[in-house]
Amino acid sequence: MEKNNDSQHAKVFYRPIEAAIRWSDLMQYETRILHEFTGVYALGEGPFSRWPTLTLNIERIFDGLRNGDLPYGKSGITCGDPTLLDNPELTIRHVDLKAWMTRFYPDQKPEFLFDDIERQAHLAISSETVQILLVDREALKLRNAEMEQSLQRLKDQCRLLRKSAKSQKSDEREISSRSEATYLNIVGGLLTLLLGQSPSGKNYSSFKTTDSIISALLAYYPGRPGLSERTLWSKFKAARQHIDTEPY
Repeated sequence: MEKNNDSQHAKVFYRPIEAAIRWSDLMQYETRILHEFTGVYALGEGPFSRWPTLTLNIERIFDGLRNGDLPYGKSGITCGDPTLLDNPELTIRHVDLKAWMTRFYPDQKPEFLFDDIERQAHLAISSETVQILLVDREALKLRNAEMEQSLQRLKDQCRLLRKSAKSQKSDEREISSRSEATYLNIVGGLLTLLLGQSPSGKNYSSFKTTDSIISALLAYYPGRPGLSERTLWSKFKAARQHIDTEPY
């Protein structure tokens, strides 16, 4: 691949006018411009009036130099001596010029400072946009941290609920024999009364058989869970057997 001609014009450091010529893409006129250049304020006059971009860019560079935004020195050595601003040996390092332009003129990507990849990447992103993106990034980081804390709290609560549910199921499964005996005694006693007679021979209820009690329950509580005919027969039988064999 042929090397970009503009990249061949890159130097370690530049005089301000040399940097402005490259920035303005006027390398073919560099010899003429340097020969006729006598100072920054003469650029807008005479033969240089045809290159308004050159005038603008040299003024931009000197604006950065005077305001301390763009480091400068002499013969490529940075020293920051204000008296150098009027010295013909005033120079700007390549790396400093690139950093300054990236910060203050992010839409400018002259080829002598930036390679093809840098010139094509994020051309429309301004410094203000970058700042907005950075602020949004920090806000998202804080929100993510808060969400992670909330998630951890939910995990802790879920673990406690699972532990509690497991304990409750265990308690429900472990019905003591005493509780079961009490339950069978109550059911068996009620059945005995419903089907029994007083000492004088009078029936305690209108029910004559266990079947009649079951039929009444099914009619009164249709579809109720646990009150099927099969379940009732099984429970009543166990209750009658228990109360008949259980000692007082």
